[in-house]
Amino acid sequence: MGPDSSSGLAAAAFHTAKSLPPEWHQSHAALYHKAFTSCEQAERARAEAKELAEHAAAIAQRTQQGSTAALGQRLQDIHFWKAELQKEIEDLDAETSLLAAQKLRLERALDATAMPYAIATDNLQCRERRQPPDLICDEVERELLKEAELIRDIQELLKRTLIQAVNQIRINRDHKEVCERDWSDKVETYSIDDKCGRYSNQSTNIQSHPSSVKFEESASTPETWAKFSHDNICRAEQEKLASINLRVLIDNILHDISRDLRTQCDAVNEAFAKHCEELDNVKYKLEYHLKNILKEIGDQEANIAALKQAIKDKEAPVKVAQTRLYDRSFRPNVEVCRDEAQFRLTSEVEALTETIESLKKKLLESEQSLANLEDTRMNLEKEIAVKTNSIFIDRQKCMAHRIHYPVLKLAGYQ
Repeated sequence: MGPDSSSGLAAAAFHTAKSLPPEWHQSHAALYHKAFTSCEQAERARAEAKELAEHAAAIAQRTQQGSTAALGQRLQDIHFWKAELQKEIEDLDAETSLLAAQKLRLERALDATAMPYAIATDNLQCRERRQPPDLICDEVERELLKEAELIRDIQELLKRTLIQAVNQIRINRDHKEVCERDWSDKVETYSIDDKCGRYSNQSTNIQSHPSSVKFEESASTPETWAKFSHDNICRAEQEKLASINLRVLIDNILHDISRDLRTQCDAVNEAFAKHCEELDNVKYKLEYHLKNILKEIGDQEANIAALKQAIKDKEAPVKVAQTRLYDRSFRPNVEVCRDEAQFRLTSEVEALTETIESLKKKLLESEQSLANLEDTRMNLEKEIAVKTNSIFIDRQKCMAHRIHYPVLKLAGYQ
């Protein structure tokens, strides 16, 4: 066969498609080297991965422990401020209760002033029924007017203080509410952080929350967080101190008004007692003079009766003497003589007439004196009646009413 035959071409093709044995050995050697290198790389990668995993586990454990410790510290901080807030809430609540009790005392004292004011005004109105000349602005009336003015001033003071107490109670409750909200937030936060501190890798209720890593823009810092509660407590403390000072002020006010009203009441009572004593003395003197006047009236009436009888007794002697003179005027002629008998009769008539005129004059004087005595008696009786009425008003109406003057109620106690 020749070189151009088809069988020769086929043999050439088989020779060109196959590699030589050295190449075959070389290719297997490269493959072995690559396999060895890959095993080394894989082993090194596994070692690195194991080391990285162990390092990551250590970091995770360390950071988790740090976070758990930070949560524990945070719980302590929250507990501290929660306890401080709770104490402040309790203190403020107790102080508000004490101030409310003082407010009740103010209300009772204000209500109690109505009776002294009613007594003072009733006394003034009763004394308006006095009769002249006793209807005067005396010491008793001046003291009663001072008492009424004092009570009005005290009522205004109590009303202003009561408004102040109401406002302070409202402020106390507002600050207590602020502290309660802060305390409530810390109770809820403590529960959340306590739950967070109890989470572990073995917890079944943990989930992935990738978006939770971001910080809230409105979030506070530890400093501002602590300052918030500190400021709340400081403001509450300031209001608690203001409330305590107001309670002390209320105590002093109630003590002072009770003392002032009691002092003024004693002054009024003393003025009443003194005035009643003066009225008794004047009435006694008037009655004494009335007794003397009545006796003098009796004596004067007897004197007038005696004078009238004396005048009457002189009528017969005058008639006798005048009849004698008349009859002797009828003597005849020379018998009309100015004898001793004529002179004696004439003198007798003149003497009797003069005596009768003197008696009549004395009778007129005595009757005028009796009229004056009667006028004096009427004036004395009228004045005694006026004094009796004044004593009745001051002692029976006014002073009897003043025994109901409240004492303990003015201090705010029942």
